[in-house]
Amino acid sequence: MSIGKNKNTIILGIIPARGGSKTIPKKNIKNMAGKPLIAWTIDSAKKSKLLDRFVVSTEDKEIGDISKKYGAEVLARPEKLAGDKVSIIFVLKDVLRKTKADIVVLLQPTSPIKEKDLIDKCLKRFIAKKADSLATGFMCYLYEWGKYQKQRQDLKAWFHDDGNVYILKADLIKKAKNLNEAWGRKREKFLISKEQNFEIDDEFDFWINEQILIKKYKKNKTLIK
Repeated sequence: MSIGKNKNTIILGIIPARGGSKTIPKKNIKNMAGKPLIAWTIDSAKKSKLLDRFVVSTEDKEIGDISKKYGAEVLARPEKLAGDKVSIIFVLKDVLRKTKADIVVLLQPTSPIKEKDLIDKCLKRFIAKKADSLATGFMCYLYEWGKYQKQRQDLKAWFHDDGNVYILKADLIKKAKNLNEAWGRKREKFLISKEQNFEIDDEFDFWINEQILIKKYKKNKTLIK
């Protein structure tokens, strides 16, 4: 199968960014290490060699304007799909009603740390394994207190998706009634380095991600500029 860049299969990146964040007001455009948070994910998408196209889905004009400034195409999202209780599956469906794609790469701006070839590595694994979906993440040893009796080193780890990169078949998204159905049956796991696992839910998460970005850039050039 030929993938990406005008081959047989169209690969679409989707960056969802609503404007109504409550825990961190205007989170998606808040300054992080010198530029708006969403710009880090836009830069990652721009560096991909396999994405045919990527869009920012938002109902917020300010987010849209800033996204365009950093080189993203913006698709207007209906206000009814911008609430904090709206499942991401309906946002993806909305985008697919407006543009064509065979494979969707979901890139959440709340996971700004991506090594420069992460997206393409994930896509190559997805294609090679003929998967229905793929998620980045890590092996987790956390269990509810009182539910285990073993030492940590003897616990059985389980895969925890970290929110950084998700890949799904567009056909499954269109047919799905909920997100679980969209994952399909053949789900591929992609382990990534710990500094890429941090997702932003609150101010402390924001601070951690910013410190990682600042300190990692001082040491090497493995992240997107």
